[in-house]
Amino acid sequence: MQRERVSENVYWFQSDVYAQVTAGVVAGPQWAVLIDTLALPDETLQMREYIERELNVPVRYVINTHHHADHCWGNSLFPGSTIISHELCRKHLMEEGVAALDQAKKNNPGLKQIKIVPPHITFSSGSLSLRVGKKNLILTPMPGHSDDGVTVLVEEDRILFAGDTFMPLPFVIGGNIDQLTNSLKEIGKMGLENIVQGHGDIILRGEIEDACKENLNYLAAIRKAAKAALKKREPEEYLAEMDVETCGKSRVNLGGLAADLHRRNVLYLYRVFAEQESGGEDKPL
Repeated sequence: MQRERVSENVYWFQSDVYAQVTAGVVAGPQWAVLIDTLALPDETLQMREYIERELNVPVRYVINTHHHADHCWGNSLFPGSTIISHELCRKHLMEEGVAALDQAKKNNPGLKQIKIVPPHITFSSGSLSLRVGKKNLILTPMPGHSDDGVTVLVEEDRILFAGDTFMPLPFVIGGNIDQLTNSLKEIGKMGLENIVQGHGDIILRGEIEDACKENLNYLAAIRKAAKAALKKREPEEYLAEMDVETCGKSRVNLGGLAADLHRRNVLYLYRVFAEQESGGEDKPL
């Protein structure tokens, strides 16, 4: 597991095991706020040990930026902590989480100790503020990657923990490309010092404008490719030629997953557009 001090009492953690997934902590004099957990119990427990032994505070609150397993299945490793999220995060975890975890345990015995712990405090609109020491954390809905996505702004430092709303390669499966586009535009206007992505490395102030533009251009490119595929005799062959680089992204790793995530993005959008064109029910884009 990688870790880094981002600013005073603000820390970043990144998995060495799964897709460069990240988490963060903001520490106060008496307790800390954890922003997401990591994908596997061992690394999440290493993170907890660092907070308790090196920062010398317990985790009082855990914020889930969204309901995906690699960001919140570690909730149960922080007994006694209060979990905070969007209300849709709680809904997804209660309706889908137990079955998904049971299935995952069949393939990964390391998850044996994990239990689904749904959030205790939720909100659905506006923003939610949480004070820890001298830091004010502002939670704001930023959907698109998923319908329950929230970001966490450390107001004084202008550091945004963006969850999967901001990734080295935007991912729209099960999400909404229009909402994600709008969320990325909002992030670009926030005057940030750093963006902590849900996966990948920290984006620094001088890189933020270009990173936002690149992600927005990528979303426009995969939308265009999926639309164009509707007119092709062999749409999946056409989309196979629309690789990551063709759609404006380069040097994206994500633990070797980027090419597969991109392929899934374009196929998902094509199938949604095809169903809409054939008169089927509208689905999220």
